[in-house]
Amino acid sequence: MRILGIESSCDETGVAVYDDKTGLVSHALHTQIAMHAEYGGVVPELASRDHIKRVVPLVRKALLDADMELKDLCAIAYTAGPGLIGALLSGAMEAGALAYGLGIPCVPVHHMEGHLLAPMLEENKPEFPFVALLISGGHTLLIKVSKPGVYELLGQSVDDAAGEAFDKTAKLLGIPYPGGPGLEKLAANGTEGVFNFPRPMIKNPNCDFSFAGLKTAVLNATLDHKDDLEEVKADIAKGFTIAMADTLEIKCRRALKQTGLKRLVVAGGVSANTDIRNRLKDLMSSLKGEAFFARREFCTDNGAMIAQVGMLRFKAGQIGDSSIKVFPRRPLSELKPL
Repeated sequence: MRILGIESSCDETGVAVYDDKTGLVSHALHTQIAMHAEYGGVVPELASRDHIKRVVPLVRKALLDADMELKDLCAIAYTAGPGLIGALLSGAMEAGALAYGLGIPCVPVHHMEGHLLAPMLEENKPEFPFVALLISGGHTLLIKVSKPGVYELLGQSVDDAAGEAFDKTAKLLGIPYPGGPGLEKLAANGTEGVFNFPRPMIKNPNCDFSFAGLKTAVLNATLDHKDDLEEVKADIAKGFTIAMADTLEIKCRRALKQTGLKRLVVAGGVSANTDIRNRLKDLMSSLKGEAFFARREFCTDNGAMIAQVGMLRFKAGQIGDSSIKVFPRRPLSELKPL
């Protein structure tokens, strides 16, 4: 059986075909980075309109690359949320129209579950149970994953998400949107120890995060060095990245100790950062465990992760009705077990 997955939650339009026996068959992606760069961030109305423009050609490409036709599909999966309502509706309406026209089921998928299970697309798949760190522009979560669909929240950000802190720090340093990749390149030229930023909430006994104070510390550093900012920008980027990596490592270590698990899955856009990847790989090596990551193209939003989860939900009989429903927010704990 093969399913088509459509992702349109924010600023990437992704479409993929997934086979229940052989795995990912094809995937196609269009990013809106160039369009939003002019505005320094995502403009929801522009994002929605671009999804409408791109989704049909991407469906055709994914099917062509898979050497198949629409009639060969068993179902259509789509991102139902969380995300920008207009963007979500763009993909959901396309999915609903295709499913109705073909007489096949439509499968709503939780965007965060897609990210959470994205490392399962790789050859080296983690076994269940594991601890998952989900770090993106909108979310920072530590979750115990007992099996697909069974998620226990261990900790989350009480203010800014990790990706939001990256983006705002990049903006303070004059790095154009999207800030993450540019900040990583800048930090590579910085000197460790010149700026020692706070590691928020690391003394708290829980697994929650807070990055607002870290962001404010960077703001104060840029103001203190407004006359020589160009000379210290790389050092600020380095100090920020190390503080972020330290915080994530400490909280992951705590979550692993609480659960007694030795497997760590790291997902979401921030997981593409090389410094953070290396730090968490070293952590798991020291604990005689293993860290698992999706390939970088599947760290950010994509159709492959939606198609994969869509197939799991479809085979479990968890399909949608004839109505199209999207949601800006919804906790993972509300999902049904598989």
